[in-house]
Amino acid sequence: METRVFIFDGDCAFCSSAARVMRKMTKEKTPIRPYQKLNLTSLGLSEELTSRAVYYVRDGKYLVAADAIAQLLIDSKSVYSILGGILRLPLIKTVARTVYYWIAKNRHRLPGGKPECKLD
Repeated sequence: METRVFIFDGDCAFCSSAARVMRKMTKEKTPIRPYQKLNLTSLGLSEELTSRAVYYVRDGKYLVAADAIAQLLIDSKSVYSILGGILRLPLIKTVARTVYYWIAKNRHRLPGGKPECKLD
């Protein structure tokens, strides 16, 4: 049985807003769920990992951060699949990863972010 799930931090207002956008973009062909509502152990993950970055569990493998977003978009089989493919290009991938981690580090300062969103 194939298991696919895109995991985000449901306690972070910015992350929850971003997840709502991703649901619309992908028409939720893959479930998009907060880690707080999942049995992370059964997926081989932990709260420590999933509170710091998005994860995409796909075909028994894990994609993290910008790579997870890119693959989720590709798998959506929507117009946004093209964007996912672009995010996988070598130079773009490097930039996307850098931007992702900058956003994650500053998510409490971004629109929709709250002090509780700050990563330690």
